[in-house]
Amino acid sequence: MSSDQSVSSARGPEGLLAVYDQALPEVYGFVVRRCTDRRTAEDVTSETFLAAMDSVRRRRETEPTMPWLIGIARHKLADHWRRAQRTPEPVDDLPDRGDDPWDAELDRMVAHHTLGQLSPVHQSVLTLRYVDDLPVAECAEILGRTVGATEALLTRAKRAFRAAYPETQPQPSGRGGHA
Repeated sequence: MSSDQSVSSARGPEGLLAVYDQALPEVYGFVVRRCTDRRTAEDVTSETFLAAMDSVRRRRETEPTMPWLIGIARHKLADHWRRAQRTPEPVDDLPDRGDDPWDAELDRMVAHHTLGQLSPVHQSVLTLRYVDDLPVAECAEILGRTVGATEALLTRAKRAFRAAYPETQPQPSGRGGHA
């Protein structure tokens, strides 16, 4: 199924119920890649389907499509980030790098952890721009900001990410041969 096609030909609440089993893993997968923990991803996914059901009840002619559901999920994530900005959540310790050969996976985990340390507004703008690959104008619309304010926010968010990202290589001690 292509992501621009409807997941069912049914409309309204019946259409959403008909596609729920097929759409749930895709919506959850979209959300969990953008959250700091599974509990939050489950909550945002639930909020997405509740909002979708409310929408199809109000407008029975609505035909559920995957892009439509992902759009709702994106807005629910933005709502979550706004709430989190008002009440920050604690962040777990960094994963231990050790001698694991899976450097790319560990780098992804460290980047994900680093993103989780940023303010929710920085998390949201970086995720929308670089994970979702949205243009700045669309990021601005979702975040309720002007394009100029969003560009400035992106600059501050990238700077904060670089500052929070842990050093990956040991720094030379300046002494000969001893580390």
